[in-house]
Amino acid sequence: MSSQWEIRAEIPPSSAEAAEGLLLELGDERWTLFEDALALRAWVIGIFPAEAEAVARWRELRPRLPAAPLGEPAPRSIDEVEWRDSYRAHFHAWTFGRLHWVPVWEREKFRPPPGHAVLWLDPGLAFGTGNHESTRLCIEQLTEMEASLSAAAKSGLRVVDAGCGSGILALSAALLGFGGIVGFDIDPEAVRVSRENAVLNGLEGRAQFFARALPDGLRYQADILLANIQSDILIRHAAALAASIAPGGTLVLSGILASELRDVRSAFSALTADWWVSSRTDGEWSSLALVRPKADPQRSGPAGGKPKIR
Repeated sequence: MSSQWEIRAEIPPSSAEAAEGLLLELGDERWTLFEDALALRAWVIGIFPAEAEAVARWRELRPRLPAAPLGEPAPRSIDEVEWRDSYRAHFHAWTFGRLHWVPVWEREKFRPPPGHAVLWLDPGLAFGTGNHESTRLCIEQLTEMEASLSAAAKSGLRVVDAGCGSGILALSAALLGFGGIVGFDIDPEAVRVSRENAVLNGLEGRAQFFARALPDGLRYQADILLANIQSDILIRHAAALAASIAPGGTLVLSGILASELRDVRSAFSALTADWWVSSRTDGEWSSLALVRPKADPQRSGPAGGKPKIR
């Protein structure tokens, strides 16, 4: 039975809110904040696949905490059962439109309405349960685009999921009827989990997953490119991301803190000056959708005219 490694650092309860804000900014779901309101105690908890990684990530996080921890934590090995139960407690079924994203351990009791589809997920350590606002923002964009297309049109579009995590966005696209789906992630564990989730849902062959980093993963011109990645990486690779969009295609950027939206938009503005641009926000998180004009140089947005920001 394989083990994971936990770092559990107690912090002053007065710093819990600021610590939670820091973890949201980092966007790394391996770190969580736990508070015991009755005991007035709080902990920052990280789960990692190796002891050395747990120690290294803690050394990176510690100086950024708003207050010093109450003692120095040591990494602790936890077995598969304990680890599985800990992450399952944070993953709950959710729905948007006619799609449902459901933990696989609820398969026996979950009954979707007629005509609805379910993506069963076992995310493991990979990012992407759909419970995070940045993932939901991408899902909303994807399902709204799908609603305006015929089955034939969807099947002819190439969808690329950059930073695929658990494969949730790529596999959702497959459930919605899109064709030519490719997902990639810098983390081989994420690629392994994505492939397992494809098999779990009978979608093997509908989406291909590869271990690649940006910009190497952008080997195809995409009709829809979903990039749910933290802001600094989106900004660093803005030129490559914009260049990978086919005429008439859509680039969806997420993983953006609302406070960073202006910076991300600015990084893409010169590259997408005549594109149609919209944004949306869910809590502390935002997304951008940028639609490249079709071949006609006079067409600057979905309905013509000047590009807009919504």
